[in-house]
Amino acid sequence: MKNGAKMSSSRKKTILCISSYYKGIDFLKSAHNQGWYVIFVTSRSLEYEQWPRESIDDLYFMPDNNKEWHLPDLIKAVSYLARNVVIDKIVALDDFDVEKAAALREHLRVPGMGETTMRYFRDKFSMRMKAREEAVLVPDFIHVLNYAEINSFMERVDPPYIMKPRMQAGAIGMIKLETKTHAWDVIHQLGDDQSNYLMEKFVPGDIFHVDTIMQDYEVKFAICSIYGLPPLEVAHQGRVFTTRTVLHGSEDETALFEINARVLKALGMKTGVNHTEFIKGNDGKFYFLETSARVGGANIVELVEAASGLNLWAEWAKLETLEPGEKYKLPKVKKHYAALLNSLAKQEYPDMDAYNDPEVVWRLKKQFHAGLVITSPKYDRTTKLLNSYVERFYNDFFHFVPMGNKASN
Repeated sequence: MKNGAKMSSSRKKTILCISSYYKGIDFLKSAHNQGWYVIFVTSRSLEYEQWPRESIDDLYFMPDNNKEWHLPDLIKAVSYLARNVVIDKIVALDDFDVEKAAALREHLRVPGMGETTMRYFRDKFSMRMKAREEAVLVPDFIHVLNYAEINSFMERVDPPYIMKPRMQAGAIGMIKLETKTHAWDVIHQLGDDQSNYLMEKFVPGDIFHVDTIMQDYEVKFAICSIYGLPPLEVAHQGRVFTTRTVLHGSEDETALFEINARVLKALGMKTGVNHTEFIKGNDGKFYFLETSARVGGANIVELVEAASGLNLWAEWAKLETLEPGEKYKLPKVKKHYAALLNSLAKQEYPDMDAYNDPEVVWRLKKQFHAGLVITSPKYDRTTKLLNSYVERFYNDFFHFVPMGNKASN
C-alpha cells in the first residue's frame, strides 16, 4: 500500500473510505465538503480511474487479484496509518467491502457497524434467519448444511428452488433449480463450499426495492421502485435491466414502506443508507428477499436523484460526518417519477443521441454499455417512455454475456 499524498498535520476529523470497485465519487466529494480529512483506500488495478483526487487527502492502493484484497494485510496497513492519525469513521463504499470495514472497526475499536450486525447486511442466510425471528415474511429456505434437514425441506417444499451464495451481491452466483434431482446435483458439485450457500423456495412475482436513509434507527427518507424483470433473469438469461419508481400513495408503496422500516430496525440498522429488496408473490403478500448497508448498484442512485432530487452518495457522507447527537436534516424532496434502463451494448461507445426526449436527464458513459434515466412529474408519461425505450434498446444496443459466479468490474 503506497501513500498518494502528504498526511495532514492538523487535527481534522478523519474518515477512512474503502472501495475495491470504482464508485462512491460523490461520497468522497461530499465528505471533503463537510470539512473532514478523507483517506481513501482502493485497488491497485483502479489507480488510473477518475477518482476525485482534489477531494482525497490521502490516497492508498491495495494489491489486488480481481478486486480481492488480503484482509490481514489491510488491517496491518491501516493500523500502520493509525500510528499517526486518529481515524474517526470507517465507511465501505461497495457491498464487497462491508465486511472489511467491519473488521477494521472491530480491530481499531472505531464506532460503527461491527462484525455481528454486518452479517445481517451481507450474509443472505443470517439476514433471513433474523427477519424470520422478527415475524417478517421470507420465502421458505434452508441452509445447505445438514443433509437430513435438506431432505426434509424438499419433502415439505416443492421445486423450483433458488440456490444462493451467502456472501455475494445481487444475482451473482444464483442458480434456479427446477427439480429435486437438479438440487442435489448442484449441492454435490459445490463440494466443501456447500455451507456457504442457502436454498430457498422460488417465489414468482414482481420484485421491488426500497432505498432508504436511516438515522438512529428511524427512516428519514425512503423511495420505492419496481424492477421490470427480476435481476436473476436479467443477469442469467439476458434482458434489458429496468427499474422505475412506483405510484406515489399506492397500496404497494404504503405496505413496502412499513415492512422496510420494520426489517431495517429488526436487523439493527442504526445510521446509514440501505438498498432492500422484496417480492410480491402471487398470493399478494410481500416477502423480504435481502438488504444491504450501501446505496443500490446498477445506477439506482441516478434513478433516485432524478425522482427525488437527492443524491444518496452525498447524503450518506453527510450522515457519516455529523457530530455526535446532531440531527440529520433532509433536504427538500421532490416527488417526481423516474425510470432507469441499462444494457450491455454491441457497440464500444453506443450513440444514444436519438433518445432525445426532454425527460432524459442522464446517460451512462461506459464502454460497451447503454443506459439512461428518464423523469417526469407524471406517472403515465414515464410509463409510456419506458416501454418505448426498452423496445428500442433491444433493437439498437442489446448484447448478452452470461454472468459468472463472481463479481467483476
